[in-house]
Amino acid sequence: MNFDLDRSMEILQRSPAALMSLRLLRSAALTAALIGVVGSVGLLVRAGRTTPRLVLVLMVIWVLAPFAALAWANIVAKGWSVLTQTTLYCVTVVVTVGALASYGSVIVPPAGSPRGFMFVIVPGLSWLLIVIAVVLLHFYRSRNGTTP
Repeated sequence: MNFDLDRSMEILQRSPAALMSLRLLRSAALTAALIGVVGSVGLLVRAGRTTPRLVLVLMVIWVLAPFAALAWANIVAKGWSVLTQTTLYCVTVVVTVGALASYGSVIVPPAGSPRGFMFVIVPGLSWLLIVIAVVLLHFYRSRNGTTP
């Protein structure tokens, strides 16, 4: 028995309940991205109080980059397939929760531990997660003969 996820997702897309769920997931993802931006910058500024301003500005750009990419993708995703939209929205929520949990652990670190490490590594890991999701989605779609 061959299960076609794309076909099932497209059928679900026509259902009013599924459309409402997708809209809810989209709203949650956009809200998560906004919370991620505000929370990440706030935690970075708090942790980097004594950091030189130029370094802090560069760190803000680095920390915001994954959220900016995800927010942009969430805005333009309306015309994409249901599977692609669902993947994007879930990745947005996972990246936000993971980043804020990681950055929050830096605010009350053990004595003598460096605070900057999380703010360097988490955006890189966020980009890695985004790329893995895109590659897996593309791999799935190409194996099933559909376009992403």
